Amino acid sequence: MKAGAATRRTLLTLVIPTLAACAQLPRAELPADAELRTGRLAMSVQDQPSQSFSAAFELRGQPEAGRLTLLNPLGGTLAVLQWQPGRAELATPGQPPRQFVALGAMVEHATGAPIPVAALFDWLDGKATAVPGWEVDLSQVSEGRLRAVRRQPLPGADLRVVLDD
Repeated sequence: MKAGAATRRTLLTLVIPTLAACAQLPRAELPADAELRTGRLAMSVQDQPSQSFSAAFELRGQPEAGRLTLLNPLGGTLAVLQWQPGRAELATPGQPPRQFVALGAMVEHATGAPIPVAALFDWLDGKATAVPGWEVDLSQVSEGRLRAVRRQPLPGADLRVVLDD
């Protein structure tokens, strides 16, 4: 009987965090005219040790105020990044929301490397906004694909985005 209780405890310690990770986080409201972009993104950061991630996403808003929701393959929320002037918040299932003074600090914390968010919005619109240290390839943006590589400063990063139709 003790073995059965131990097995149940082990299963609960595995199942509860998994269910929590699939929970949907509350969404802050943005203006109704805020454009919604969906797709997939992948990012790798070359540091010690190398790290990478990929996720589906929903992006709504503008560089000044918006929300980026990262989703797992089953559609469960992995993280919600929300920002407005002077405030940014990172929410992950099962964790209290984490506050940041600026969008850049939050994005760097979430991804491991700074991403030029204002330029990213431009890149998604096909505008080749230059950012020191970054090289952007917009040759396939009309097909909903872009790639941006950060060369300097280290660590290097490789960001790929594929938009849904």
